[in-house]
Amino acid sequence: MVSRRTFLLGATALGVLAPWRGIAQAITPTARATIPGLSRPIEIVDDRWGVPHIRALTKADAFFGQGYVVARDRLFQIDFAHRREMGRMAEVFGAAFAAHDAKARLFHYRGDLEAELAHVPSPVLDCVRGYVAGINARIAEVERDPTLLPLEYRILGVMPLRWELRDLVLARSGSVGNVDDEIRRAMLAAMGRLDLDRLVAPLRPAIAMTVPEGLDPAQVSEADMGVLQLGPLPFGPGTKTRDRDEMLSATNAGSNAWTVAGRRTATGRPILANDPHLGIGGFGPRHVAHLTAPGLDVIGGGAPGLAGIMQGHTDHFAFGRTNFHIDQEDLFVLDLHPDDPERYRHDGGWKRFERQVVEIPVKDAPPYRAVLRYSVQGPVVSHDPARSRATAIASVGMQPGGSGAFSMVAINLAQDWAGLREAFKLHPSPTNFHYADVRGHHAWQAIGFWPERKRGKGLLPVPGDGRYDWVGMRDFRALPGEFDPAKGWFASANQNNLPPGWPVERSPAFSFRDPARYDRIAEILSKQTRHSIADSVALQHDTLSSLARRFQAMLPHRPSPGAKAAVAMLSRWDARIDGPSAAAALYEVVLRELNARMVTALVPESARDLIPAIEPPELLRVAADRPDLIDQSLAIGWTEAAKLLGPDPAGWRWDALHRVRITHPLARIPAIAAAFPAIEVGGSGGDGFTVMARWLGDGPDWRVGGGASYLEVIDVGDWDRSLMLNLPGQSNDPRSPHRRDQVGPWSTGTMQPMPFSRAAVDAAATSITRLQPERSIS
Repeated sequence: MVSRRTFLLGATALGVLAPWRGIAQAITPTARATIPGLSRPIEIVDDRWGVPHIRALTKADAFFGQGYVVARDRLFQIDFAHRREMGRMAEVFGAAFAAHDAKARLFHYRGDLEAELAHVPSPVLDCVRGYVAGINARIAEVERDPTLLPLEYRILGVMPLRWELRDLVLARSGSVGNVDDEIRRAMLAAMGRLDLDRLVAPLRPAIAMTVPEGLDPAQVSEADMGVLQLGPLPFGPGTKTRDRDEMLSATNAGSNAWTVAGRRTATGRPILANDPHLGIGGFGPRHVAHLTAPGLDVIGGGAPGLAGIMQGHTDHFAFGRTNFHIDQEDLFVLDLHPDDPERYRHDGGWKRFERQVVEIPVKDAPPYRAVLRYSVQGPVVSHDPARSRATAIASVGMQPGGSGAFSMVAINLAQDWAGLREAFKLHPSPTNFHYADVRGHHAWQAIGFWPERKRGKGLLPVPGDGRYDWVGMRDFRALPGEFDPAKGWFASANQNNLPPGWPVERSPAFSFRDPARYDRIAEILSKQTRHSIADSVALQHDTLSSLARRFQAMLPHRPSPGAKAAVAMLSRWDARIDGPSAAAALYEVVLRELNARMVTALVPESARDLIPAIEPPELLRVAADRPDLIDQSLAIGWTEAAKLLGPDPAGWRWDALHRVRITHPLARIPAIAAAFPAIEVGGSGGDGFTVMARWLGDGPDWRVGGGASYLEVIDVGDWDRSLMLNLPGQSNDPRSPHRRDQVGPWSTGTMQPMPFSRAAVDAAATSITRLQPERSIS
């Protein structure tokens, strides 16, 4: 729902500042800059890992500093996302982008923006306003001095957009959500094979699916997704750029989290660990910053372009998050009036669509005219008069309060658990929030907004005639939580963590993930009574696979001649998906082969576009009844592994296949690819079902597509002992030493310090910058 996301290129724009007491004498003094938007001076102390520590005299100025440094380190990343969400791509990139702009504008908020802003507590609003001003201050700097522009702008011949606070409320980031799941199920139901859906997305908690009354599943198709099928932005080799020589001379889940009470740790203090699982291969999804001001002291990873810190700690408590599961989107099928396609059936009559005609500016072409339609449920994504049919999406993001732009700041400003519960009222996204404080308490709360439906569970598309409309919204107070759990620890890994006895009819979703990662975390934490920081780090990098253990139990006792070598290797394996492991490589190759064979055996050809592969835990469940296919897959998998890795099994390694490569998202443009060389991270262990999550990307190769790129382990109360990693580094600029300085540590699992106290920060400092307001206030 919230999708908003540059190394300082020299010190020429900044002024001389006497070093803070205690800072290493080797630091080169920087220059002083007068910056509009500040109320008091701020100082930015950058440490050797590229983390900016912002020292301000007001909270709003501290968030100004965060906006400034994220724009310094990640300007193109946040500006590109902002331009896309505002529907302003075609004005600089041309007509091919106009339809994408129309889609973005379709999902702009239709309600009262001033009322939305009035709903936000003024201290939070002031801080987000400061963040926006900080981004704009950096943009103003690069406008005045184009040599500071990130290279992308000079290649593409564009300039960044200025931000406005209202933009954060307006853009609601329309996405597929679970609409594709709903359509798949309807299409399977039309074939009489709704049972097959379990192979790709088993319901957790389990519930019987039925076709909603009034829906004809035979009429449902992928065309009902309409503009949600537009695909990626059309950048490519033909994208017009400036001359490359001139440019050079100008110089995208899942997650794990746990808390352990002090009575079960080696230090007697709580420990909180978190490693959010996001895409790996493009822009880094986290930027680390430290914000200090009277009444504020917070450090951790933030989402570039979103004010505040998402995972980290204040001086009072540590906090982390994983995805909880709430079904927040529904697809409604609308019957159009046979004589007037601008009307649709609703509540026993006919309603007229609300229409908005937008003129989208297009570079070197006339404006693109788009008609945006809205039903009572939400944006109309498909309008097909020829079939007298339209589809609309109801989403939490389009509801009043559905913007998450203020939630992180509210959490960062909270002083305790009670203050956090007030902050949760501004947090629409489904999240397991983890907490541990200096008083020794630890807690978990599921948070997010949950639609109240007249009827139905949101599992298939529903008729838009009024019978299935949403009638309200619940918040976190309708969801479970736990304060100081008796067992002394709590963990979440996207599994079904609804409490025992929670009524199925009150489940906010049925899409919880397989519990493999959670089961392994629980296995470890339940045995450790003196858990340490090192133990948390080791657990974050744990590669033991419960799925592999299950598969080992299914190995044939009398394998065929072709399968004997594979059975011998896998039966003596420790079931760890380690990078150097030959058996891990063989297991992954065999599992893919088994998957393909089980799809052929179980899925009719007419349904294979809908069920191209089986979820691995389900694969093992159904394969238990097909020992013949297991044996065949072992034999063919051995042969395939030899083709991929060579004839000598002694030289096979999983990390020779399972590679991590980070490229610029616009690397399809040759000039971008040349200016931003790919970062070859190397091979990796793990897979999608190990605690050290490293799942496969799209496509037939074995490349890592996502996992934990930001990791933190927090020693609650002794903050300077906390650790972190942030792949590939703090900056996106290829000229920065912090573009890839976290690659080596991440590859080896070597966590880096997270200095927090003034003394620790000063000891690690490498540069300091002072920003002065236009009018100094004494």
